[in-house]
Amino acid sequence: MEEMKLRRYQEEVVERAVSGENVIIWLPTGGGKTRAAVYVAKKHLETTPRAKVVVLVNKVHLVTQHYTKEFDPHLGRRYKLMQVSGDCDEKDFFADALKRSDLIICTAQILENALATADEDKRVELGDISLLIIDECHDTHKETVYNKIMRRYVGMKHRGEARLPQILGLTASPGSGGAKTPEKAEEHVLEICANLDSAIVSVEEHASELAEMVPKPVTRFDIVDERPEDPFGDHLSATMLEIHDYMLTRTPDLSLRAIGTQDYEADVVLLEEKGVKQGNRLLAQCALHLRQYNNALLINQTLRMVDAYESLDDFYRTKEGTDIDDTDRFLLRLFRNNRATLKRLAADVRFENPKMEKLQMVLLDQFGDGKSSRGIVFSRTRFSTRCLYDWVGSDLFWKANIKAAILTGAGNGNSTMSTSQQKDTIRNFREGAINLLISTSVAEEGLDIPECNLVVRYGLLTNEIAQQQASGRARARNSVYSVVAEQGSREMHRELTNTFLGKLTAKAIRRIQEMPRQEFREKIAKIQKESIKCVQLRLEEKKNRKEGDDIQLVCRNCFMPVACGSDIQLIDNSHYVNVNPEFKKYYKTGGRIFLEKSFEDWEPGCKVHCANGNCNKHWGHELKYKKVALLANLSIKNFALDTPSGRITVKKWKSVPFVVQDFNFAEYCTEHLEDLGDSM
Repeated sequence: MEEMKLRRYQEEVVERAVSGENVIIWLPTGGGKTRAAVYVAKKHLETTPRAKVVVLVNKVHLVTQHYTKEFDPHLGRRYKLMQVSGDCDEKDFFADALKRSDLIICTAQILENALATADEDKRVELGDISLLIIDECHDTHKETVYNKIMRRYVGMKHRGEARLPQILGLTASPGSGGAKTPEKAEEHVLEICANLDSAIVSVEEHASELAEMVPKPVTRFDIVDERPEDPFGDHLSATMLEIHDYMLTRTPDLSLRAIGTQDYEADVVLLEEKGVKQGNRLLAQCALHLRQYNNALLINQTLRMVDAYESLDDFYRTKEGTDIDDTDRFLLRLFRNNRATLKRLAADVRFENPKMEKLQMVLLDQFGDGKSSRGIVFSRTRFSTRCLYDWVGSDLFWKANIKAAILTGAGNGNSTMSTSQQKDTIRNFREGAINLLISTSVAEEGLDIPECNLVVRYGLLTNEIAQQQASGRARARNSVYSVVAEQGSREMHRELTNTFLGKLTAKAIRRIQEMPRQEFREKIAKIQKESIKCVQLRLEEKKNRKEGDDIQLVCRNCFMPVACGSDIQLIDNSHYVNVNPEFKKYYKTGGRIFLEKSFEDWEPGCKVHCANGNCNKHWGHELKYKKVALLANLSIKNFALDTPSGRITVKKWKSVPFVVQDFNFAEYCTEHLEDLGDSM
């Protein structure tokens, strides 16, 4: 077992945790928060009878990373350690795994499932854990899984229950919560402290050692002037105005903000919802198409014109043959009439995006002339990372020895990476086979990425937490943190605002740390009591939800009623499926879904689309459960709900105004024996 050695600043921040207090350790990215947590866990295991330590993470890849890099090397020879995530069988037997282990590293949802289950053999109580370590604990707010777990803790504490774990939170920044004043920032940090029932500790006495260990990069604004001419963007805007005119003849009170902005996107999202609720297809469909045009304009502001054109062209390829009424026919004909012009303008290099030229200069300056560099370009979407990756594949970058790869979040979709693909990419980056990552926000926190010479923020509008985590990746000596943006742009304004908010958060933390301990405890106790009241109100609201017999699901595109709310049941706390065998007549199947990994209880089938006429709206996919039950797994965002009080839309299944029962496999098999025989 490796000997545990901490630096003096790490010893400073773990002191109160080692003595048994609930604390949040606030250290910058690269400051060694995880190592500090391992030390606290080691001391806890050495001094606490029948100790049980659980380490919670918010991303699957961090389970193995923390186990392999930190906890197992220092604790594995003396203690029984286990890693549990959705990829392993132990997730279904977490209670047994906890009994057999001294320390478990798991995703937060695994623990929440074990705390919430009605099965006594699988249920875990918080009192079964003696130390709970929460990584990236700034996520303990609102309806996150972290906060659901901590609400149980706070409720137990205020009921006077004695068996509670010690809490250790880890964060690079709790954030300001969007506050613009010291008082509001202080309120936000206090709320995080209250949610975690913890004081916040940071380095004071050994700040110079921390600064030496985690040097700050040189921040540089690489500013470009506005594009003098933009015929492609102008043509997109003109086409959008034709849609406006079409809508105004039927919707005279139309009110939208400036085209080509995030504000405009927010407006048309609300407009589409309004159209759906009113049963007005003209309004809903025009808003849906306007959002795609506006997205193309936003892409045009950040990437190449051809990327913007292809995003729009791909959307309309999926719309071919889906015309239901005159509105669809107008919108499809409008794009067909403009397709050739848009394609021609997108290929005219005279009017290319100047930001791309500036990004090219930044990269070539860092990597050219035989320089040995390692960098990350952060971009907003998976789509933009793919476009930038294609762009840096040209000979110009190859000659500068730039070897790039994409890094995006793990998941089951076509545009996501698997956990193993992420690991392979990061390993190649560490070993030098790759020297430039083009990444979404997934690389900002948690991932074990080596220090970089260059970090570029490109086309991003994020908060101060993301900014600090991204800049923390530039840890090499004399590294550069570059923001490529247009003069006076929203990106530049947001970056400056985030710098201000970071300083505001630091001041708020200092003020809280200087509070008399009694005053601090009184403040967070008040916040906790208010939180308990809110939870109780939500529970009452949930109890008052009715059965779904009087609520209908309607296709969000054609407005055809296709199911009752009572047809929907929940499998494994993850899959919302329609259990009514009659539902099959309302949908048709498309291409089959293939996932890299397999699951013990279920496998995906074909995509599911609305079968009403030419609608073809994508609803979800078929799911075969326990190799027997073939059910439609639906996404609620593709439907509207007709309720006794009117039509509504919701973004998540958890927001539907009716009770969703858990799926009972045995009962389903008994009721649908004949149907199951047909599907096998």
